[in-house]
Amino acid sequence: MGRVLIAGTASLLICIFLGPKFISFLRQREFGQNIRPEGPEGHHEKAGTPTMGGIVIFVAIAAPFLILSAHTPQAWGVFGAAFACALLGFADDYTKIIKRRSLGLRARTKLIVTIAISLGLWWVATDAAGLSNELRLRIVDYQIDLGIFYPVLIYFVVAGTTSSVNLTDGLDGLAAGCAAIVLLAFIGITFITTGQRDLALLSACLVGACVGFLWFNSFPAEIFMGDTGSLGLGGAIAGLAVMTKTEILLLILGGIFVIEAVSVALQVFSFQAFRKRIFLMAPIHHHFELLAWSETKIILRFWIVAAACGAIGFTIYQNSIK
Repeated sequence: MGRVLIAGTASLLICIFLGPKFISFLRQREFGQNIRPEGPEGHHEKAGTPTMGGIVIFVAIAAPFLILSAHTPQAWGVFGAAFACALLGFADDYTKIIKRRSLGLRARTKLIVTIAISLGLWWVATDAAGLSNELRLRIVDYQIDLGIFYPVLIYFVVAGTTSSVNLTDGLDGLAAGCAAIVLLAFIGITFITTGQRDLALLSACLVGACVGFLWFNSFPAEIFMGDTGSLGLGGAIAGLAVMTKTEILLLILGGIFVIEAVSVALQVFSFQAFRKRIFLMAPIHHHFELLAWSETKIILRFWIVAAACGAIGFTIYQNSIK
């Protein structure tokens, strides 16, 4: 328990210490966020805010993890998936900055890299860590052997989670706070499970870095995490779900991210099929913005929903191992 607390605290302090220096570095080089013109009008004033804060997050995660970790295959699998997703996000952020537009890498490039990351995570989980190809349905205590289709499930978990966290990263502190809450649930899940204390340490590093980043990312944000942070944190959550056999339970644990992603899917389907919009704007946090909710009110209420989902998911997991 001591190492877990030390690792989480170290990540938090590293993030807070490096934050001002990194923000100043980004401002000097004019590495600012490009805002999409179709977004809410209130977001246009955020144009130019330093981005790629995910770099600080992952530096803060990596240092304590590499020093204090027992270097188990499970932990390295999660860390590798998260770091690879963060690198993909960095390439996307850097492309946006260089080209001075809100669109980064091509969709095909992202697809190929995500497939490669998913296959790597599958190999570590089944070969190095010795996990089975079974899908665990914890609510009904039932298992399904997916066999050769298990890598496909992992791809959907990685792609879905990274995309959902990325969609949630639309308000100051929203994605970082929600990710911290979901990862806090994973600390509990990994800590109470025999042989997964190294995953608990990594989860603590992730939570500490998210909370430390919130010091600068809370409203009004001094820095955005960018795709570097959102894809990296999404990759970490996906990796933890695979290593703890909670791929399906993640739909509850990360319920707030599911809500954000589903709102976009429903909006697109409704418009394509009926030429009507369900929400004023998607993802759903923009809908509430256009209803004149304040940004802080939306963020705090979404955090509450995230906490409720995390608590329910953790309770289901705990009951399933008794």
